[in-house]
Formats: sequence, C-alpha cells, structure tokens
Amino acid sequence: MSVKLESSWLKVLNQEFDKQYMKELKEFLVNQKKDGKIIYPKGDDIFNAFTLTPFDNVKVVILGQDPYHGANQAHGLSFSVQKGVRFPPSLKNIFKELETDIEGFRTPENGDLSDWAKQGVLMLNSSLTVNAGDAGSHQEQGWETFTDEVIKAISDKKENIIFILWGKFAQEKEEFINTNKHHIIKSKHPSPFSAYSGFFGSKPFSKTNEILKNLGETEINWKID
Repeated sequence: MSVKLESSWLKVLNQEFDKQYMKELKEFLVNQKKDGKIIYPKGDDIFNAFTLTPFDNVKVVILGQDPYHGANQAHGLSFSVQKGVRFPPSLKNIFKELETDIEGFRTPENGDLSDWAKQGVLMLNSSLTVNAGDAGSHQEQGWETFTDEVIKAISDKKENIIFILWGKFAQEKEEFINTNKHHIIKSKHPSPFSAYSGFFGSKPFSKTNEILKNLGETEINWKID
C-alpha cells in the first residue's frame, strides 16, 4: 500500500504511519494480494476522501462503514460509486431523501459524490479497503484505529464541524467527538432495512445547510450534475 496523503492531512496524521498497527495493516494487505484477493477500491483511490477534502477544508463529515465490494463501485468515498455504476440501495435512498429535503433536487444519472467532497464534505468509511465480494473482510485489521484517529483529529483541532451519523455503527463514533464544539446530526441508516424507520424524513441535508448558514459558512450544493 503506497500512501499518498494530501499534505494538510499528512501534517495531522503523519505519526500514524509509523505505528505498529499500520505496519501490520500494510502486511495484511500485501498478503491478501499474494493470496490472489482482489481489493477495492484500487490503490490510487484508497485515500480519495482525503485528497478531495483537505483537512483545512473539512466542514461536514459523513461516516460510512465499509467500501462497496462490487466491481467498479468503490472509489474511496463513503456511499459514493463511480460514474456509470448502478446505485446501491443505500445510495438510492439517500437520493430519495434529498428529493424531499432539498428543493429542486432530482436524482442524478450517476452516483459519484465527488462534488460534495470538493465542497468540504469528508466522506469517510471506517475501513478503507475490502475484498471483492466479501463485505467486512478488512474490518479489525487496523483501519478502524486509523479512521478513529482521523475523527479525533478533526474533533480536537477544528470547531463547528457537522458530523452526520447514520445508524448504530456511525453513532458509536460519537465518543470521539467533542459535542460541546461540534454539531451532530443522527438518524437511522439509509439501508433498506432501516430507511423507513427513521432515515426518511430526517432531513440531514437541509439541517446541515441551516447550521452552515447560521455559522456564516457557504452552504453545500447537494445537487449532482
């Protein structure tokens, strides 16, 4: 795993790459490849969330769990898929909620959420890699330690960040967030298993923009071309 981290993130997280857990994670990934496993996303996209949303630009954090494990789906942003790829169920429900939450929003033809990332929405998965067709296969190998440090760094070094926590897994990360100086928006997960019991109608996108507006910050344009 070659680490090409955007420079402002490297200043904040540089010490993590020398720690034992990261060395073991690298060894795990190398061994997976040796065993013939296909790993998603491709190497150049693993740290895409950090590339598209430098540390200094972070305004909103949307936490996911695992990258998608189907061919050509994952590209390093939580919930996002590459252009030309069919929408996974959770993403379909995110767009459905956006249609009722943001005036004028229409479900786009592609599910690439890079435009959000470029506006300061850090789309962070807890694990940054996965084996093809094997959900959760890289959990508890070190990625969670790394991404928990990312959340802590944002919490410690920044103010008035909006954390969007969908579902139990993401909400467990609240323990790393100083809620006295940051904003938490939480609801059920957009998965088909829970969307109808608390995700639909939760209006996370307009709530985010309302907070940004009150802070005097530029609101997020959630529309995707």
